[in-house]
Amino acid sequence: SLVWAASPGMLFRKNRDSSLHPLDLSWVFGYNSSLAVHSLMDGEDWVLLYVSSHIVVIHDILRNKQFHLQGHTNVISCLCVSEDKRWVATADQGPDALIIVWDSYSGVPVHTIFESHSEDGVCAIAISQDAKYLVTISAAMVQKVCVWRWTLPTEKAICSIELKPEFGHQDYVIFNPQNPHEFVSNSKTQMIFYVWVRQSQLWNKNTAWLLSPQTFKCLVGQFSQSVFHFNNTQVLTGTSAGKLVVWDMDNPRTLPEELLAKPHGITATKVVSMQKESLTVLKVLESCIVTGDVEGQVKFYDGQLRLLTIYSHDKVGPIQSISFSTVLRDPPSALPGSSSSWSDSLNSVSLTLNRNFILSTSDATMFHVATDSTNFERIMQEAKKAVNAIACHPKEPLVAVGSHCGLLKVWEYKETQYLVSRIFTEAGIQCLSYDPEGYFLAAGFTDGSVYILDAISLQSICEEFQFSKGPVTHISFSHDSKYLVTADETYSVTVYKRVLKNGSRCWEHLAGLDSHYKPIRSILFGVHSHSNEPRLLSLGEDRQLVEYDLNSSIKDHLVVTQRNRLEQDAVPLCLTWYPQLNTESFFLTANNCYKMKLYNTMTKTCRKTLLGPTYGSPLEKIQILPRTSSADPQQHYLVYITRDKVGLQMLPVDGNPHKSSAFICHPDGASDFAISHDGRYIFTAGGKERTFMKWNMNLHVLDAAAFLGGEDLIPFYNLLDGGREGKFFRELEDYFYYVQLCRQGIDTLERRQVSTHIPLEEIPSVMRAIGFYPSEEEIEGMIDEVKFSKYADTREEVTKINLDDFIKLYINHRPALGLSMKTIQRAFQVLGYDNKKGDKVIDRGDFLSLLQCRGEKMTEEELAECLTTLLCRRPRKGESELDTCDPIGAAALIEEEIPAEITAEIFVADILGLPIAE
Repeated sequence: SLVWAASPGMLFRKNRDSSLHPLDLSWVFGYNSSLAVHSLMDGEDWVLLYVSSHIVVIHDILRNKQFHLQGHTNVISCLCVSEDKRWVATADQGPDALIIVWDSYSGVPVHTIFESHSEDGVCAIAISQDAKYLVTISAAMVQKVCVWRWTLPTEKAICSIELKPEFGHQDYVIFNPQNPHEFVSNSKTQMIFYVWVRQSQLWNKNTAWLLSPQTFKCLVGQFSQSVFHFNNTQVLTGTSAGKLVVWDMDNPRTLPEELLAKPHGITATKVVSMQKESLTVLKVLESCIVTGDVEGQVKFYDGQLRLLTIYSHDKVGPIQSISFSTVLRDPPSALPGSSSSWSDSLNSVSLTLNRNFILSTSDATMFHVATDSTNFERIMQEAKKAVNAIACHPKEPLVAVGSHCGLLKVWEYKETQYLVSRIFTEAGIQCLSYDPEGYFLAAGFTDGSVYILDAISLQSICEEFQFSKGPVTHISFSHDSKYLVTADETYSVTVYKRVLKNGSRCWEHLAGLDSHYKPIRSILFGVHSHSNEPRLLSLGEDRQLVEYDLNSSIKDHLVVTQRNRLEQDAVPLCLTWYPQLNTESFFLTANNCYKMKLYNTMTKTCRKTLLGPTYGSPLEKIQILPRTSSADPQQHYLVYITRDKVGLQMLPVDGNPHKSSAFICHPDGASDFAISHDGRYIFTAGGKERTFMKWNMNLHVLDAAAFLGGEDLIPFYNLLDGGREGKFFRELEDYFYYVQLCRQGIDTLERRQVSTHIPLEEIPSVMRAIGFYPSEEEIEGMIDEVKFSKYADTREEVTKINLDDFIKLYINHRPALGLSMKTIQRAFQVLGYDNKKGDKVIDRGDFLSLLQCRGEKMTEEELAECLTTLLCRRPRKGESELDTCDPIGAAALIEEEIPAEITAEIFVADILGLPIAE
């Protein structure tokens, strides 16, 4: 097998097979600086292992290569590495949390534990010295500690125990290197010692009390990490006050089988003041105790806690982890920086100090430290705050990335080489944009400022602008680089113009406008069809599409050409220009109901509604993929991100689910994305994950998936309940032909004309008959969509629809996720009030008034007829059926059948007559 034959270093010697996925992760930039970085190889090969989001990255620094261990769907919360650096265990927190054990030699996941701590996932993990056992601590309020024998094919813990809440939140755990049946964990205030003997028996033998200043007559501080002393008689715990708490183990040599008869525990015996600075890392390496602190110092002590040597550098921040090489160098002639030395200490630590080590800091920097020269070589410096801004150069293989910490970096992405950076100390970077020629890079900041930089040197070409009242969320140049526009969190659009002054061109503020009353989702530059002048649009969550007249705008006065409401109920989330696939021009939007809509660029009328990708969350941002020279000129693609995924969509959009694909990119939320100028790569920014990722595109794979999904109506039949042969389809056919019978007259004796079409005006009746109840505006949109589907080409209106087109219309317009009780409950939350029982209710009179006065208003006769039908009112003796539709009769019926206070459940079950899901 791959694992059996694996050896160190073979991971990067393997030839990678061509990907079987439309998107393939190529490179991960940045890492989770709150987790440890591990040195897998040293010497001629610097191979590091670290976590970026939900990915484990094995990074060959000198050869500039990465290998990615992918399997988690949530952000990885903890990891550990075996003593021989071969086995890596990772765990996450969130839905369907996993524990995965990897072989770092081959990159193969050798064991996966499902539903280990399914509620909240894992917050701490450790692997035993012999690499046979794992211990995990859950992240739940009531924590659970489990021991696993991962080398056996089982997903059940061999023993477990629940911790009392008063023990504090345990967030660190470590095995006794000399006895895998013992381990300790600690919270900020308490340490717990555990012993397990056989399956289903695990004890926390002694819980450390809260160490107060009175305990040892000194300030102890909060606990950070604990280790077992190599003498196997003590446990040491580092603290935020720069001290080590020494715990003596009772009867440490007791054999496991004797534990039941003679339990042992642990006692705090003394506190040793090591330094003033907080201790953040504590390790045991052979015969040395090693500490790391918030000042970036690494100190080595002997077994008696006598200082041997110090490694420090003024560029090193608070240390998060220390990982030692397994490669030994030649013994040093002297200990650099030693405060004192003893012959026995030199002999005992000579091998230990022959190991180089990797430092990682909490401010996202890694260093390689050579112990023979105290040389600190910086390997990596990444963003230490959220990465929300990303942009690709329009002509060169460059990508710019901005962080909330003010770090702006530019990478050459084909060879993955860092080029230049700049740090802004005043505020964080929120958005970036190159101009179409690639001369300028504009940056929007969290304090509302806007910088226009030279695209190569990143130096400012003019003074920064400060016209936005809140953080800048969007920034974009016009096609001719004449205008720059921004949108901010105060719902304002601000325009800057490049003008000629004193013989040279410079940027100045033109005008701004509070265009929307809810967050702005997109700003979009285009080109007027009748001229080469820029065209500017903005789209907000207020459902308004606003178009501006830049030519008519003057200083401090931004002219609005037109405002259009795009949606009735859904919220539009993103906007882009649609490729010119026929004679009619469109722009494309995606809303929060998983629908994509095509609007005529001139009239702003909706021409088509289509089912979009449904991968757990709506599309947040969309862009048309630039065509490469080798691409099919007739084929276009759309790139999108959802809350946590990046995906591709084949065009034209038609509702076929096989023409779309998506992959998890940032489980905690993708903030932005950019596409390379040649259309070969996608870059996604991970927001608070502090990472961004490079993805290769394999468009032929998506083409193959769409082909295998079937042609014509086959993909749409599969979206119907029961498919082509199901009961639903047969009922739909029956309704389709029943409409024809009704049109010709039910009682007619004339020869019937059977057709494959029905008139457009019958679309609403059939839709309602099969369980889809569109609003009047949606009905008008559906009819217009079919009526004018061929108008741009033939100048003729369509007056009828066949069954195949009706199925497509139904699938694209019906609610993507079906009827939702939550939607109705949300409406009652807004419209109702709390009654005496604490339920959200709507008063009967208010209910009737809302139906007649708000939204698509119903007349009194329409309301009476509707409620009479819904409540199954049968005529009383002496009444005709028409009497039941009389407003007076309807009023009596309403008072009789509808309670004075209506809950969401009563509305659904008793009035609408729909079943409520359990």
